[in-house]
Amino acid sequence: MECRESFLQFLSWGLIFCALAYFVRQTKTHTPYGRYVGCDGPPGRTCPAKLAWFLQELPSFLVPVLLVLTTDSQHSLGRNLLLWTFCLHYFQRTFIYSLLNKGRPSPLYIVVSAMVFCTVNGFLQAHYLLHCATYDGAWLTDIRMGFGLLLFFVGMAINIHSDHILRNLRKPGEVVYKIPKGGMFEYVSGANFFGEIVEWVGYAIATWSISTFSFALFTLCAIGPRAYHHHRYYKERFDEYPKTRRAVIPFLL
Repeated sequence: MECRESFLQFLSWGLIFCALAYFVRQTKTHTPYGRYVGCDGPPGRTCPAKLAWFLQELPSFLVPVLLVLTTDSQHSLGRNLLLWTFCLHYFQRTFIYSLLNKGRPSPLYIVVSAMVFCTVNGFLQAHYLLHCATYDGAWLTDIRMGFGLLLFFVGMAINIHSDHILRNLRKPGEVVYKIPKGGMFEYVSGANFFGEIVEWVGYAIATWSISTFSFALFTLCAIGPRAYHHHRYYKERFDEYPKTRRAVIPFLL
């Protein structure tokens, strides 16, 4: 398969436009999954949480793997490292996080929308790395590569640890919401969201491309406002909520 640079540019700019539009939408209303299911009316048909997260995350892992298996081009160490870093995140989200998830059922249309996004984004990131990007040996020692990957793995660790804290907030049978404590939750209400944002900002730095920048921006615009909604929810619900805790960026926002 040849590099389709113009098509990837089109997809990337389309993702940027969608990110900004989604950000505006999220400042006005909640995306109805998780605790916000039913906040804008009956959710309609739903999908169990474990199955929902598995199905919607799977394309981001499966599409890159299929592209690797169906391409004959030679891949440099830099390309392979960056591609499998992307797949590592989605392996964890598809085969580990989804099975541990204890959340509410998701509206079916949300699951389908997420599957479409993950399919398009999985193709965008993998096709760029496999067929368009060139990372020579010098890139492996470039500060952008090293710093970007460091940010990625720090963010991934924060994301996984924060999800662990959230899963264990309630005892079996409990349905009430509690204040999350520990880890990055001491600094921000959306510690899991903060971790994922750091991940993809780091990845965008490591790959230094508009394809990954567009995805990092989409992540920020999609879950940044959600972290703010969570923060406001906690402050309204709990009088004792820590006053110094921010929404998504420690000490700032």
